[in-house]
Amino acid sequence: MPQPDTRQTTPAPRLLLASGSPRRAELLSQIGVPFFSAATSVEECRRPDESGREYVLRLAQEKARAGLAQSEVGEWEGKRAAVWSLGADTLGIVQDEVLEKPRDLADFRRMMGLMSGAEHAVLTAICLTDGDQSFSTVVETRVRFRELSDRLIEDYWNTGEPRDKAGGYGIQGKGALLVASIEGSYSNVVGLPLETLSGFLERAGIPFWQFDRRVDAGMIEE
Repeated sequence: MPQPDTRQTTPAPRLLLASGSPRRAELLSQIGVPFFSAATSVEECRRPDESGREYVLRLAQEKARAGLAQSEVGEWEGKRAAVWSLGADTLGIVQDEVLEKPRDLADFRRMMGLMSGAEHAVLTAICLTDGDQSFSTVVETRVRFRELSDRLIEDYWNTGEPRDKAGGYGIQGKGALLVASIEGSYSNVVGLPLETLSGFLERAGIPFWQFDRRVDAGMIEE
């Protein structure tokens, strides 16, 4: 008579999204990655002589470490589940100027004026770490805007969408009407370069395309 298999299966690593961004959460859900999330508090202040690429990478790494520090490692069938923390940060660059979130309408008008009819770069840095290993990189996408009238700029501001967006627009939302063309990763502009991230997930042993799972109150459930 066959004996029951008493071996324990090692639980798959758990992914913590170290961000409160609903856009990044939606992107992870889009590719079926089970995860839980926790917003982190990291000061976003660019250091003197720090390039945009260095700045965005540092923030992603600091957010990933902060998320890992505040995560609670759970147990599954008596075994501790490994946790990998994902930090990310996005900014725009035009004419060597770093574009973050607009401070007010005047700042937004200035930013849109720089990007109107011109090309700008969107940089998103991602860092995936479990405390012992870390994978990080910066992905760049080139975006060209159509010519923007003063009326269009003000109308877009009044939608409320630009206020919490790096670069002052959301390509996945109402801001799609501003874009004439894009060269590179679309999801990178939204805030998480999925093509690059998938390689990091594979190296960490974190599954994707798991559409039979969901996130519920911070816990991964079948």
